[in-house]
Amino acid sequence: MAKKNKSALEEKKGVSVSEITNLSSIKSIQDKRKAEIDTDALTTSILNKDITALSRAITLVESKNPKHTDKANTVLKKCLPYANKSIRIGITGVPGVGKSTFIETFGKHLTSLGKRVAVLAIDPTSSITKGSILGDKTRMEELVKDNNAFIRPSASGDSLGGVARKTRESIILCEAAGFNVIIIETVGVGQSETTVHSMVDFFLLLKLAGAGDELQGIKRGIIEMADAIAINKADGDNLKRAKLAKVEFNRALHLYPEKSSQWQPKVSVCSALQNKGIDTIWEIILDYIDITSKNNYFKQKRNEQNKFWLIQTIENQLKSDFFNSPKIKKEFSKQLELIKNNETTPFAAADYLLKLN
Repeated sequence: MAKKNKSALEEKKGVSVSEITNLSSIKSIQDKRKAEIDTDALTTSILNKDITALSRAITLVESKNPKHTDKANTVLKKCLPYANKSIRIGITGVPGVGKSTFIETFGKHLTSLGKRVAVLAIDPTSSITKGSILGDKTRMEELVKDNNAFIRPSASGDSLGGVARKTRESIILCEAAGFNVIIIETVGVGQSETTVHSMVDFFLLLKLAGAGDELQGIKRGIIEMADAIAINKADGDNLKRAKLAKVEFNRALHLYPEKSSQWQPKVSVCSALQNKGIDTIWEIILDYIDITSKNNYFKQKRNEQNKFWLIQTIENQLKSDFFNSPKIKKEFSKQLELIKNNETTPFAAADYLLKLN
C-alpha cells in the first residue's frame, strides 16, 4: 500500500521521492552557504582583483537585511586601507545626452592607456512599480567585455541625487579591487546633484547643442558644481551648433566667481559616437588633478567628503532605526488614522512619534 502511494506521489509530481529529498538537501546547503559569509575570504578575493567577489561584496553592502550589515561593515573596514587611490569622476546630464555611449567610449580610451575602470551606473527606480531596468551593461557592449573594466548597474531606489543607496561604499570596494578610475553615471540632472558632487573628485556635465537648452542649461547650481562641460554629439550637422554652444558656455562660466580649487572650469566638444574629443576631456581631468593636488584642494575635498558621508550615514541609520522600531510601527498607523480623521495634524503626530522613540 505504501509502495502504491509512493508511486502515485511520484506520478503526480513528475519526480521521484529520492530526487525531492536530494533537491531539498541541496537547497538547504545552498541556503546555509548564503548565510555563512566568510569576510576574510571575501576581502582576500577582492584584493586579488576577483570581479565575482567584488560583485558579491557590493550586493552585501546594498542589502537591506540587518543580518548583513555587520559583515558588510567588516569587509569595508578590511578594504579601506587599500582604497582612496583612484580618480573619482561623476558624469551627469539630461536623459538623451548620450551618457552611456560617452562612458563606454571614454572607458575604452582609459583602458587603452592601461587604466582599470569601474563604472557605477545608477538606473532610475520607478516610484510606482519600484522596479528598475538596469540596462547599462547592454548599452555598453564593448566596455563590458574589456578585462580592465567593471560595470555595476544599481537601482537608485528612493535615494536623492540619482545615486544608489550604497554608492560610496561601492567606491571603496572598487578601489580595493585595484580600479584606479571610478566613474559614477547618474540618472540625469536634478535638484540634488550635490549628492553626486559630494562623492567625486571631478564633476563632468554633458550637454547637447541645438536641443533648445543652451540658455536653460545655464543655471547657477549645476554650472557652479561642474568642473568641466562637454558638448556631446558634436558631429555631422550638429558640429557647428556644438561649437557655438561651447562659446556660450565659456562666456557663462567666466561670470562666476573663482572656485576655491583655483580651477577655471573648461568647456569642450566631443562625439562619443565617433570617438572624437574624448582624449581632450581626459587631459582636462588630469590638469585638474595636477592643479588641485599641488594646492592641496584635492586632499581637502576628500576630507570634506568623508565628513559629509559620516553625517549622512548617521542620518540614514537613525531614519532606519526609527521606522523599524516595533513601537513606532504600531503608533505610526494610529497617527495616520488620526490625521485622516482630522483629529491631529502631521506636525503634532510627528512630534508625538519622535518623543515616543
